[in-house]
Amino acid sequence: MEKVYVFGHKNPDTDSVTSAIALSYLKKVQGLNAEPRVLGEITDETKFVLDYFGIKTPKYLNDVKLQIKDVEYYKDFYLNKNCSIEDTYKFISENGVTGVPIVDDDKKFLGLVTAKTMLKNVFNINDNTLFATYKNIIKTLSAEEILCFDDEIKGKVSAVSYKSTTFLETVKLSSDDVLIVGDRHSIIESAVKNKVKLLIISGNGKIKEEHIEIAKENKVNIIRSPYDTFKIVKKISLCNSIFTLLPNGNAYTVLESDYYDEFLEIAKKLGYNNFPVVNKNKICKGLIRLTSSNKKKLKKVILVDHSEKGQSADGIEEAEIKEIIDHHNLGNITTSTPLNFRAMAVGSTNTIIYFIFNENGILIPKSIAGLMLGGIMSDTLCLTSPTTTQIDKEVALRLSDISGVNYEEFSKKMFEKGSNFSKKTIEEIINVDIKSYEWLNKTFKVSQIITASADELLNRKDKILETLNNMKETQNVDFILFYVTDVLKHGSYLFYSLGANNVIEGMYGNNINQGMYINGCVSRKKQIIPLIMEQEEE
Repeated sequence: MEKVYVFGHKNPDTDSVTSAIALSYLKKVQGLNAEPRVLGEITDETKFVLDYFGIKTPKYLNDVKLQIKDVEYYKDFYLNKNCSIEDTYKFISENGVTGVPIVDDDKKFLGLVTAKTMLKNVFNINDNTLFATYKNIIKTLSAEEILCFDDEIKGKVSAVSYKSTTFLETVKLSSDDVLIVGDRHSIIESAVKNKVKLLIISGNGKIKEEHIEIAKENKVNIIRSPYDTFKIVKKISLCNSIFTLLPNGNAYTVLESDYYDEFLEIAKKLGYNNFPVVNKNKICKGLIRLTSSNKKKLKKVILVDHSEKGQSADGIEEAEIKEIIDHHNLGNITTSTPLNFRAMAVGSTNTIIYFIFNENGILIPKSIAGLMLGGIMSDTLCLTSPTTTQIDKEVALRLSDISGVNYEEFSKKMFEKGSNFSKKTIEEIINVDIKSYEWLNKTFKVSQIITASADELLNRKDKILETLNNMKETQNVDFILFYVTDVLKHGSYLFYSLGANNVIEGMYGNNINQGMYINGCVSRKKQIIPLIMEQEEE
């Protein structure tokens, strides 16, 4: 069954991680192969919640971009190095392609052979070398086996084209020779006595039993073909193993994990059409062609706790979004197909998911109820945030009963665990929960950290300002705001980068300063972002 990834926003907080896990559980019960993922490192607070209820941290999801493995290509499409040139040409002709990867006996990629390469071989009249398997020679020349001592035949090809006496007087045969001859018994006798590598009898010519006995003693390989000498000469080079045509140097290959858009760019620059697909151990998986239809199998995803493209997984525009469950303002993610969209003006995504459980008649396990409770407590600051609704309070009480957890005591422990920043750099702290926005042709970011002891961060004011300004430049945004929310005082301390003064004055008046305390400001969604968006362009 095809996998569906369920994930929250980048810089995942407790609500986004726990809602992804809870919804994945629900979807699995409904028969969907859902798997929760995270788009970044989880916070200490979130880790505490997961550990408390014995739930493993979801795996990291780097992106949902289209990869080579998501595209319909010629899978298991390759030929063994010992395949004949003739069979290789038939293979690519029957499949309507112009090239084929060549592999060894372990399916390890050796090189790419194209029809153009084989055409050059046909016109190379100066090369009379035969390097082929005995079986391929039999097959290509429609021959019968007379004697076989070697699986592989290598030698210089020659054909008897003048009278026997002249040939015997002028040509010295050896074990490096492959001789094409009719029923000229004197030449056949000379060939087997001189231990030629292979004797090819043309036109179904007869060979004397005494010559066969000599050939056995000298281990001379013999075949007999119904073709005349002229036709055998024309076809003999097609018996060669295809690896003899492998070009020098390594062909450009792609990994199944490579991104499809990057492959297209490279393919256009190189001007090639055929690209072998390999794994990291160079085992060939098949062939992808630039001119083929290459039907795409988009990754299927469900988004929770966000609907902003900038907050979602990289490559989200290349994925098939099946569902969005969010409690924020509508974002800018668009889809090409219909989807289920569930939004409620509540304090937590987990509140919405609680109702989805009930509507579908699915019981919530104790551990999942605990996770959901943790998500609600985190996003509503233990039901004290202005985003908190009566619905959140009622759902929290029900989840508290199911999980057997006192939500007030649990929240206190949770916030204490999330307030230990001693081992983190300022940039790491700012990036714990930072979101990107666009407004009046400006791009900005707002970070918020929830703590039960703000003093630890306030004492690092100079480093905070330096880091904010560096991040503004390196991330090419107009400004960054950083709110340190003290959950016990029920307010926030504000720090901001260069370029934010006019915005801050518009929000809080002219008397602004770094680290200013804003009493009652605890919600980015309701008390910060709306103030920014309400301002008019200067």
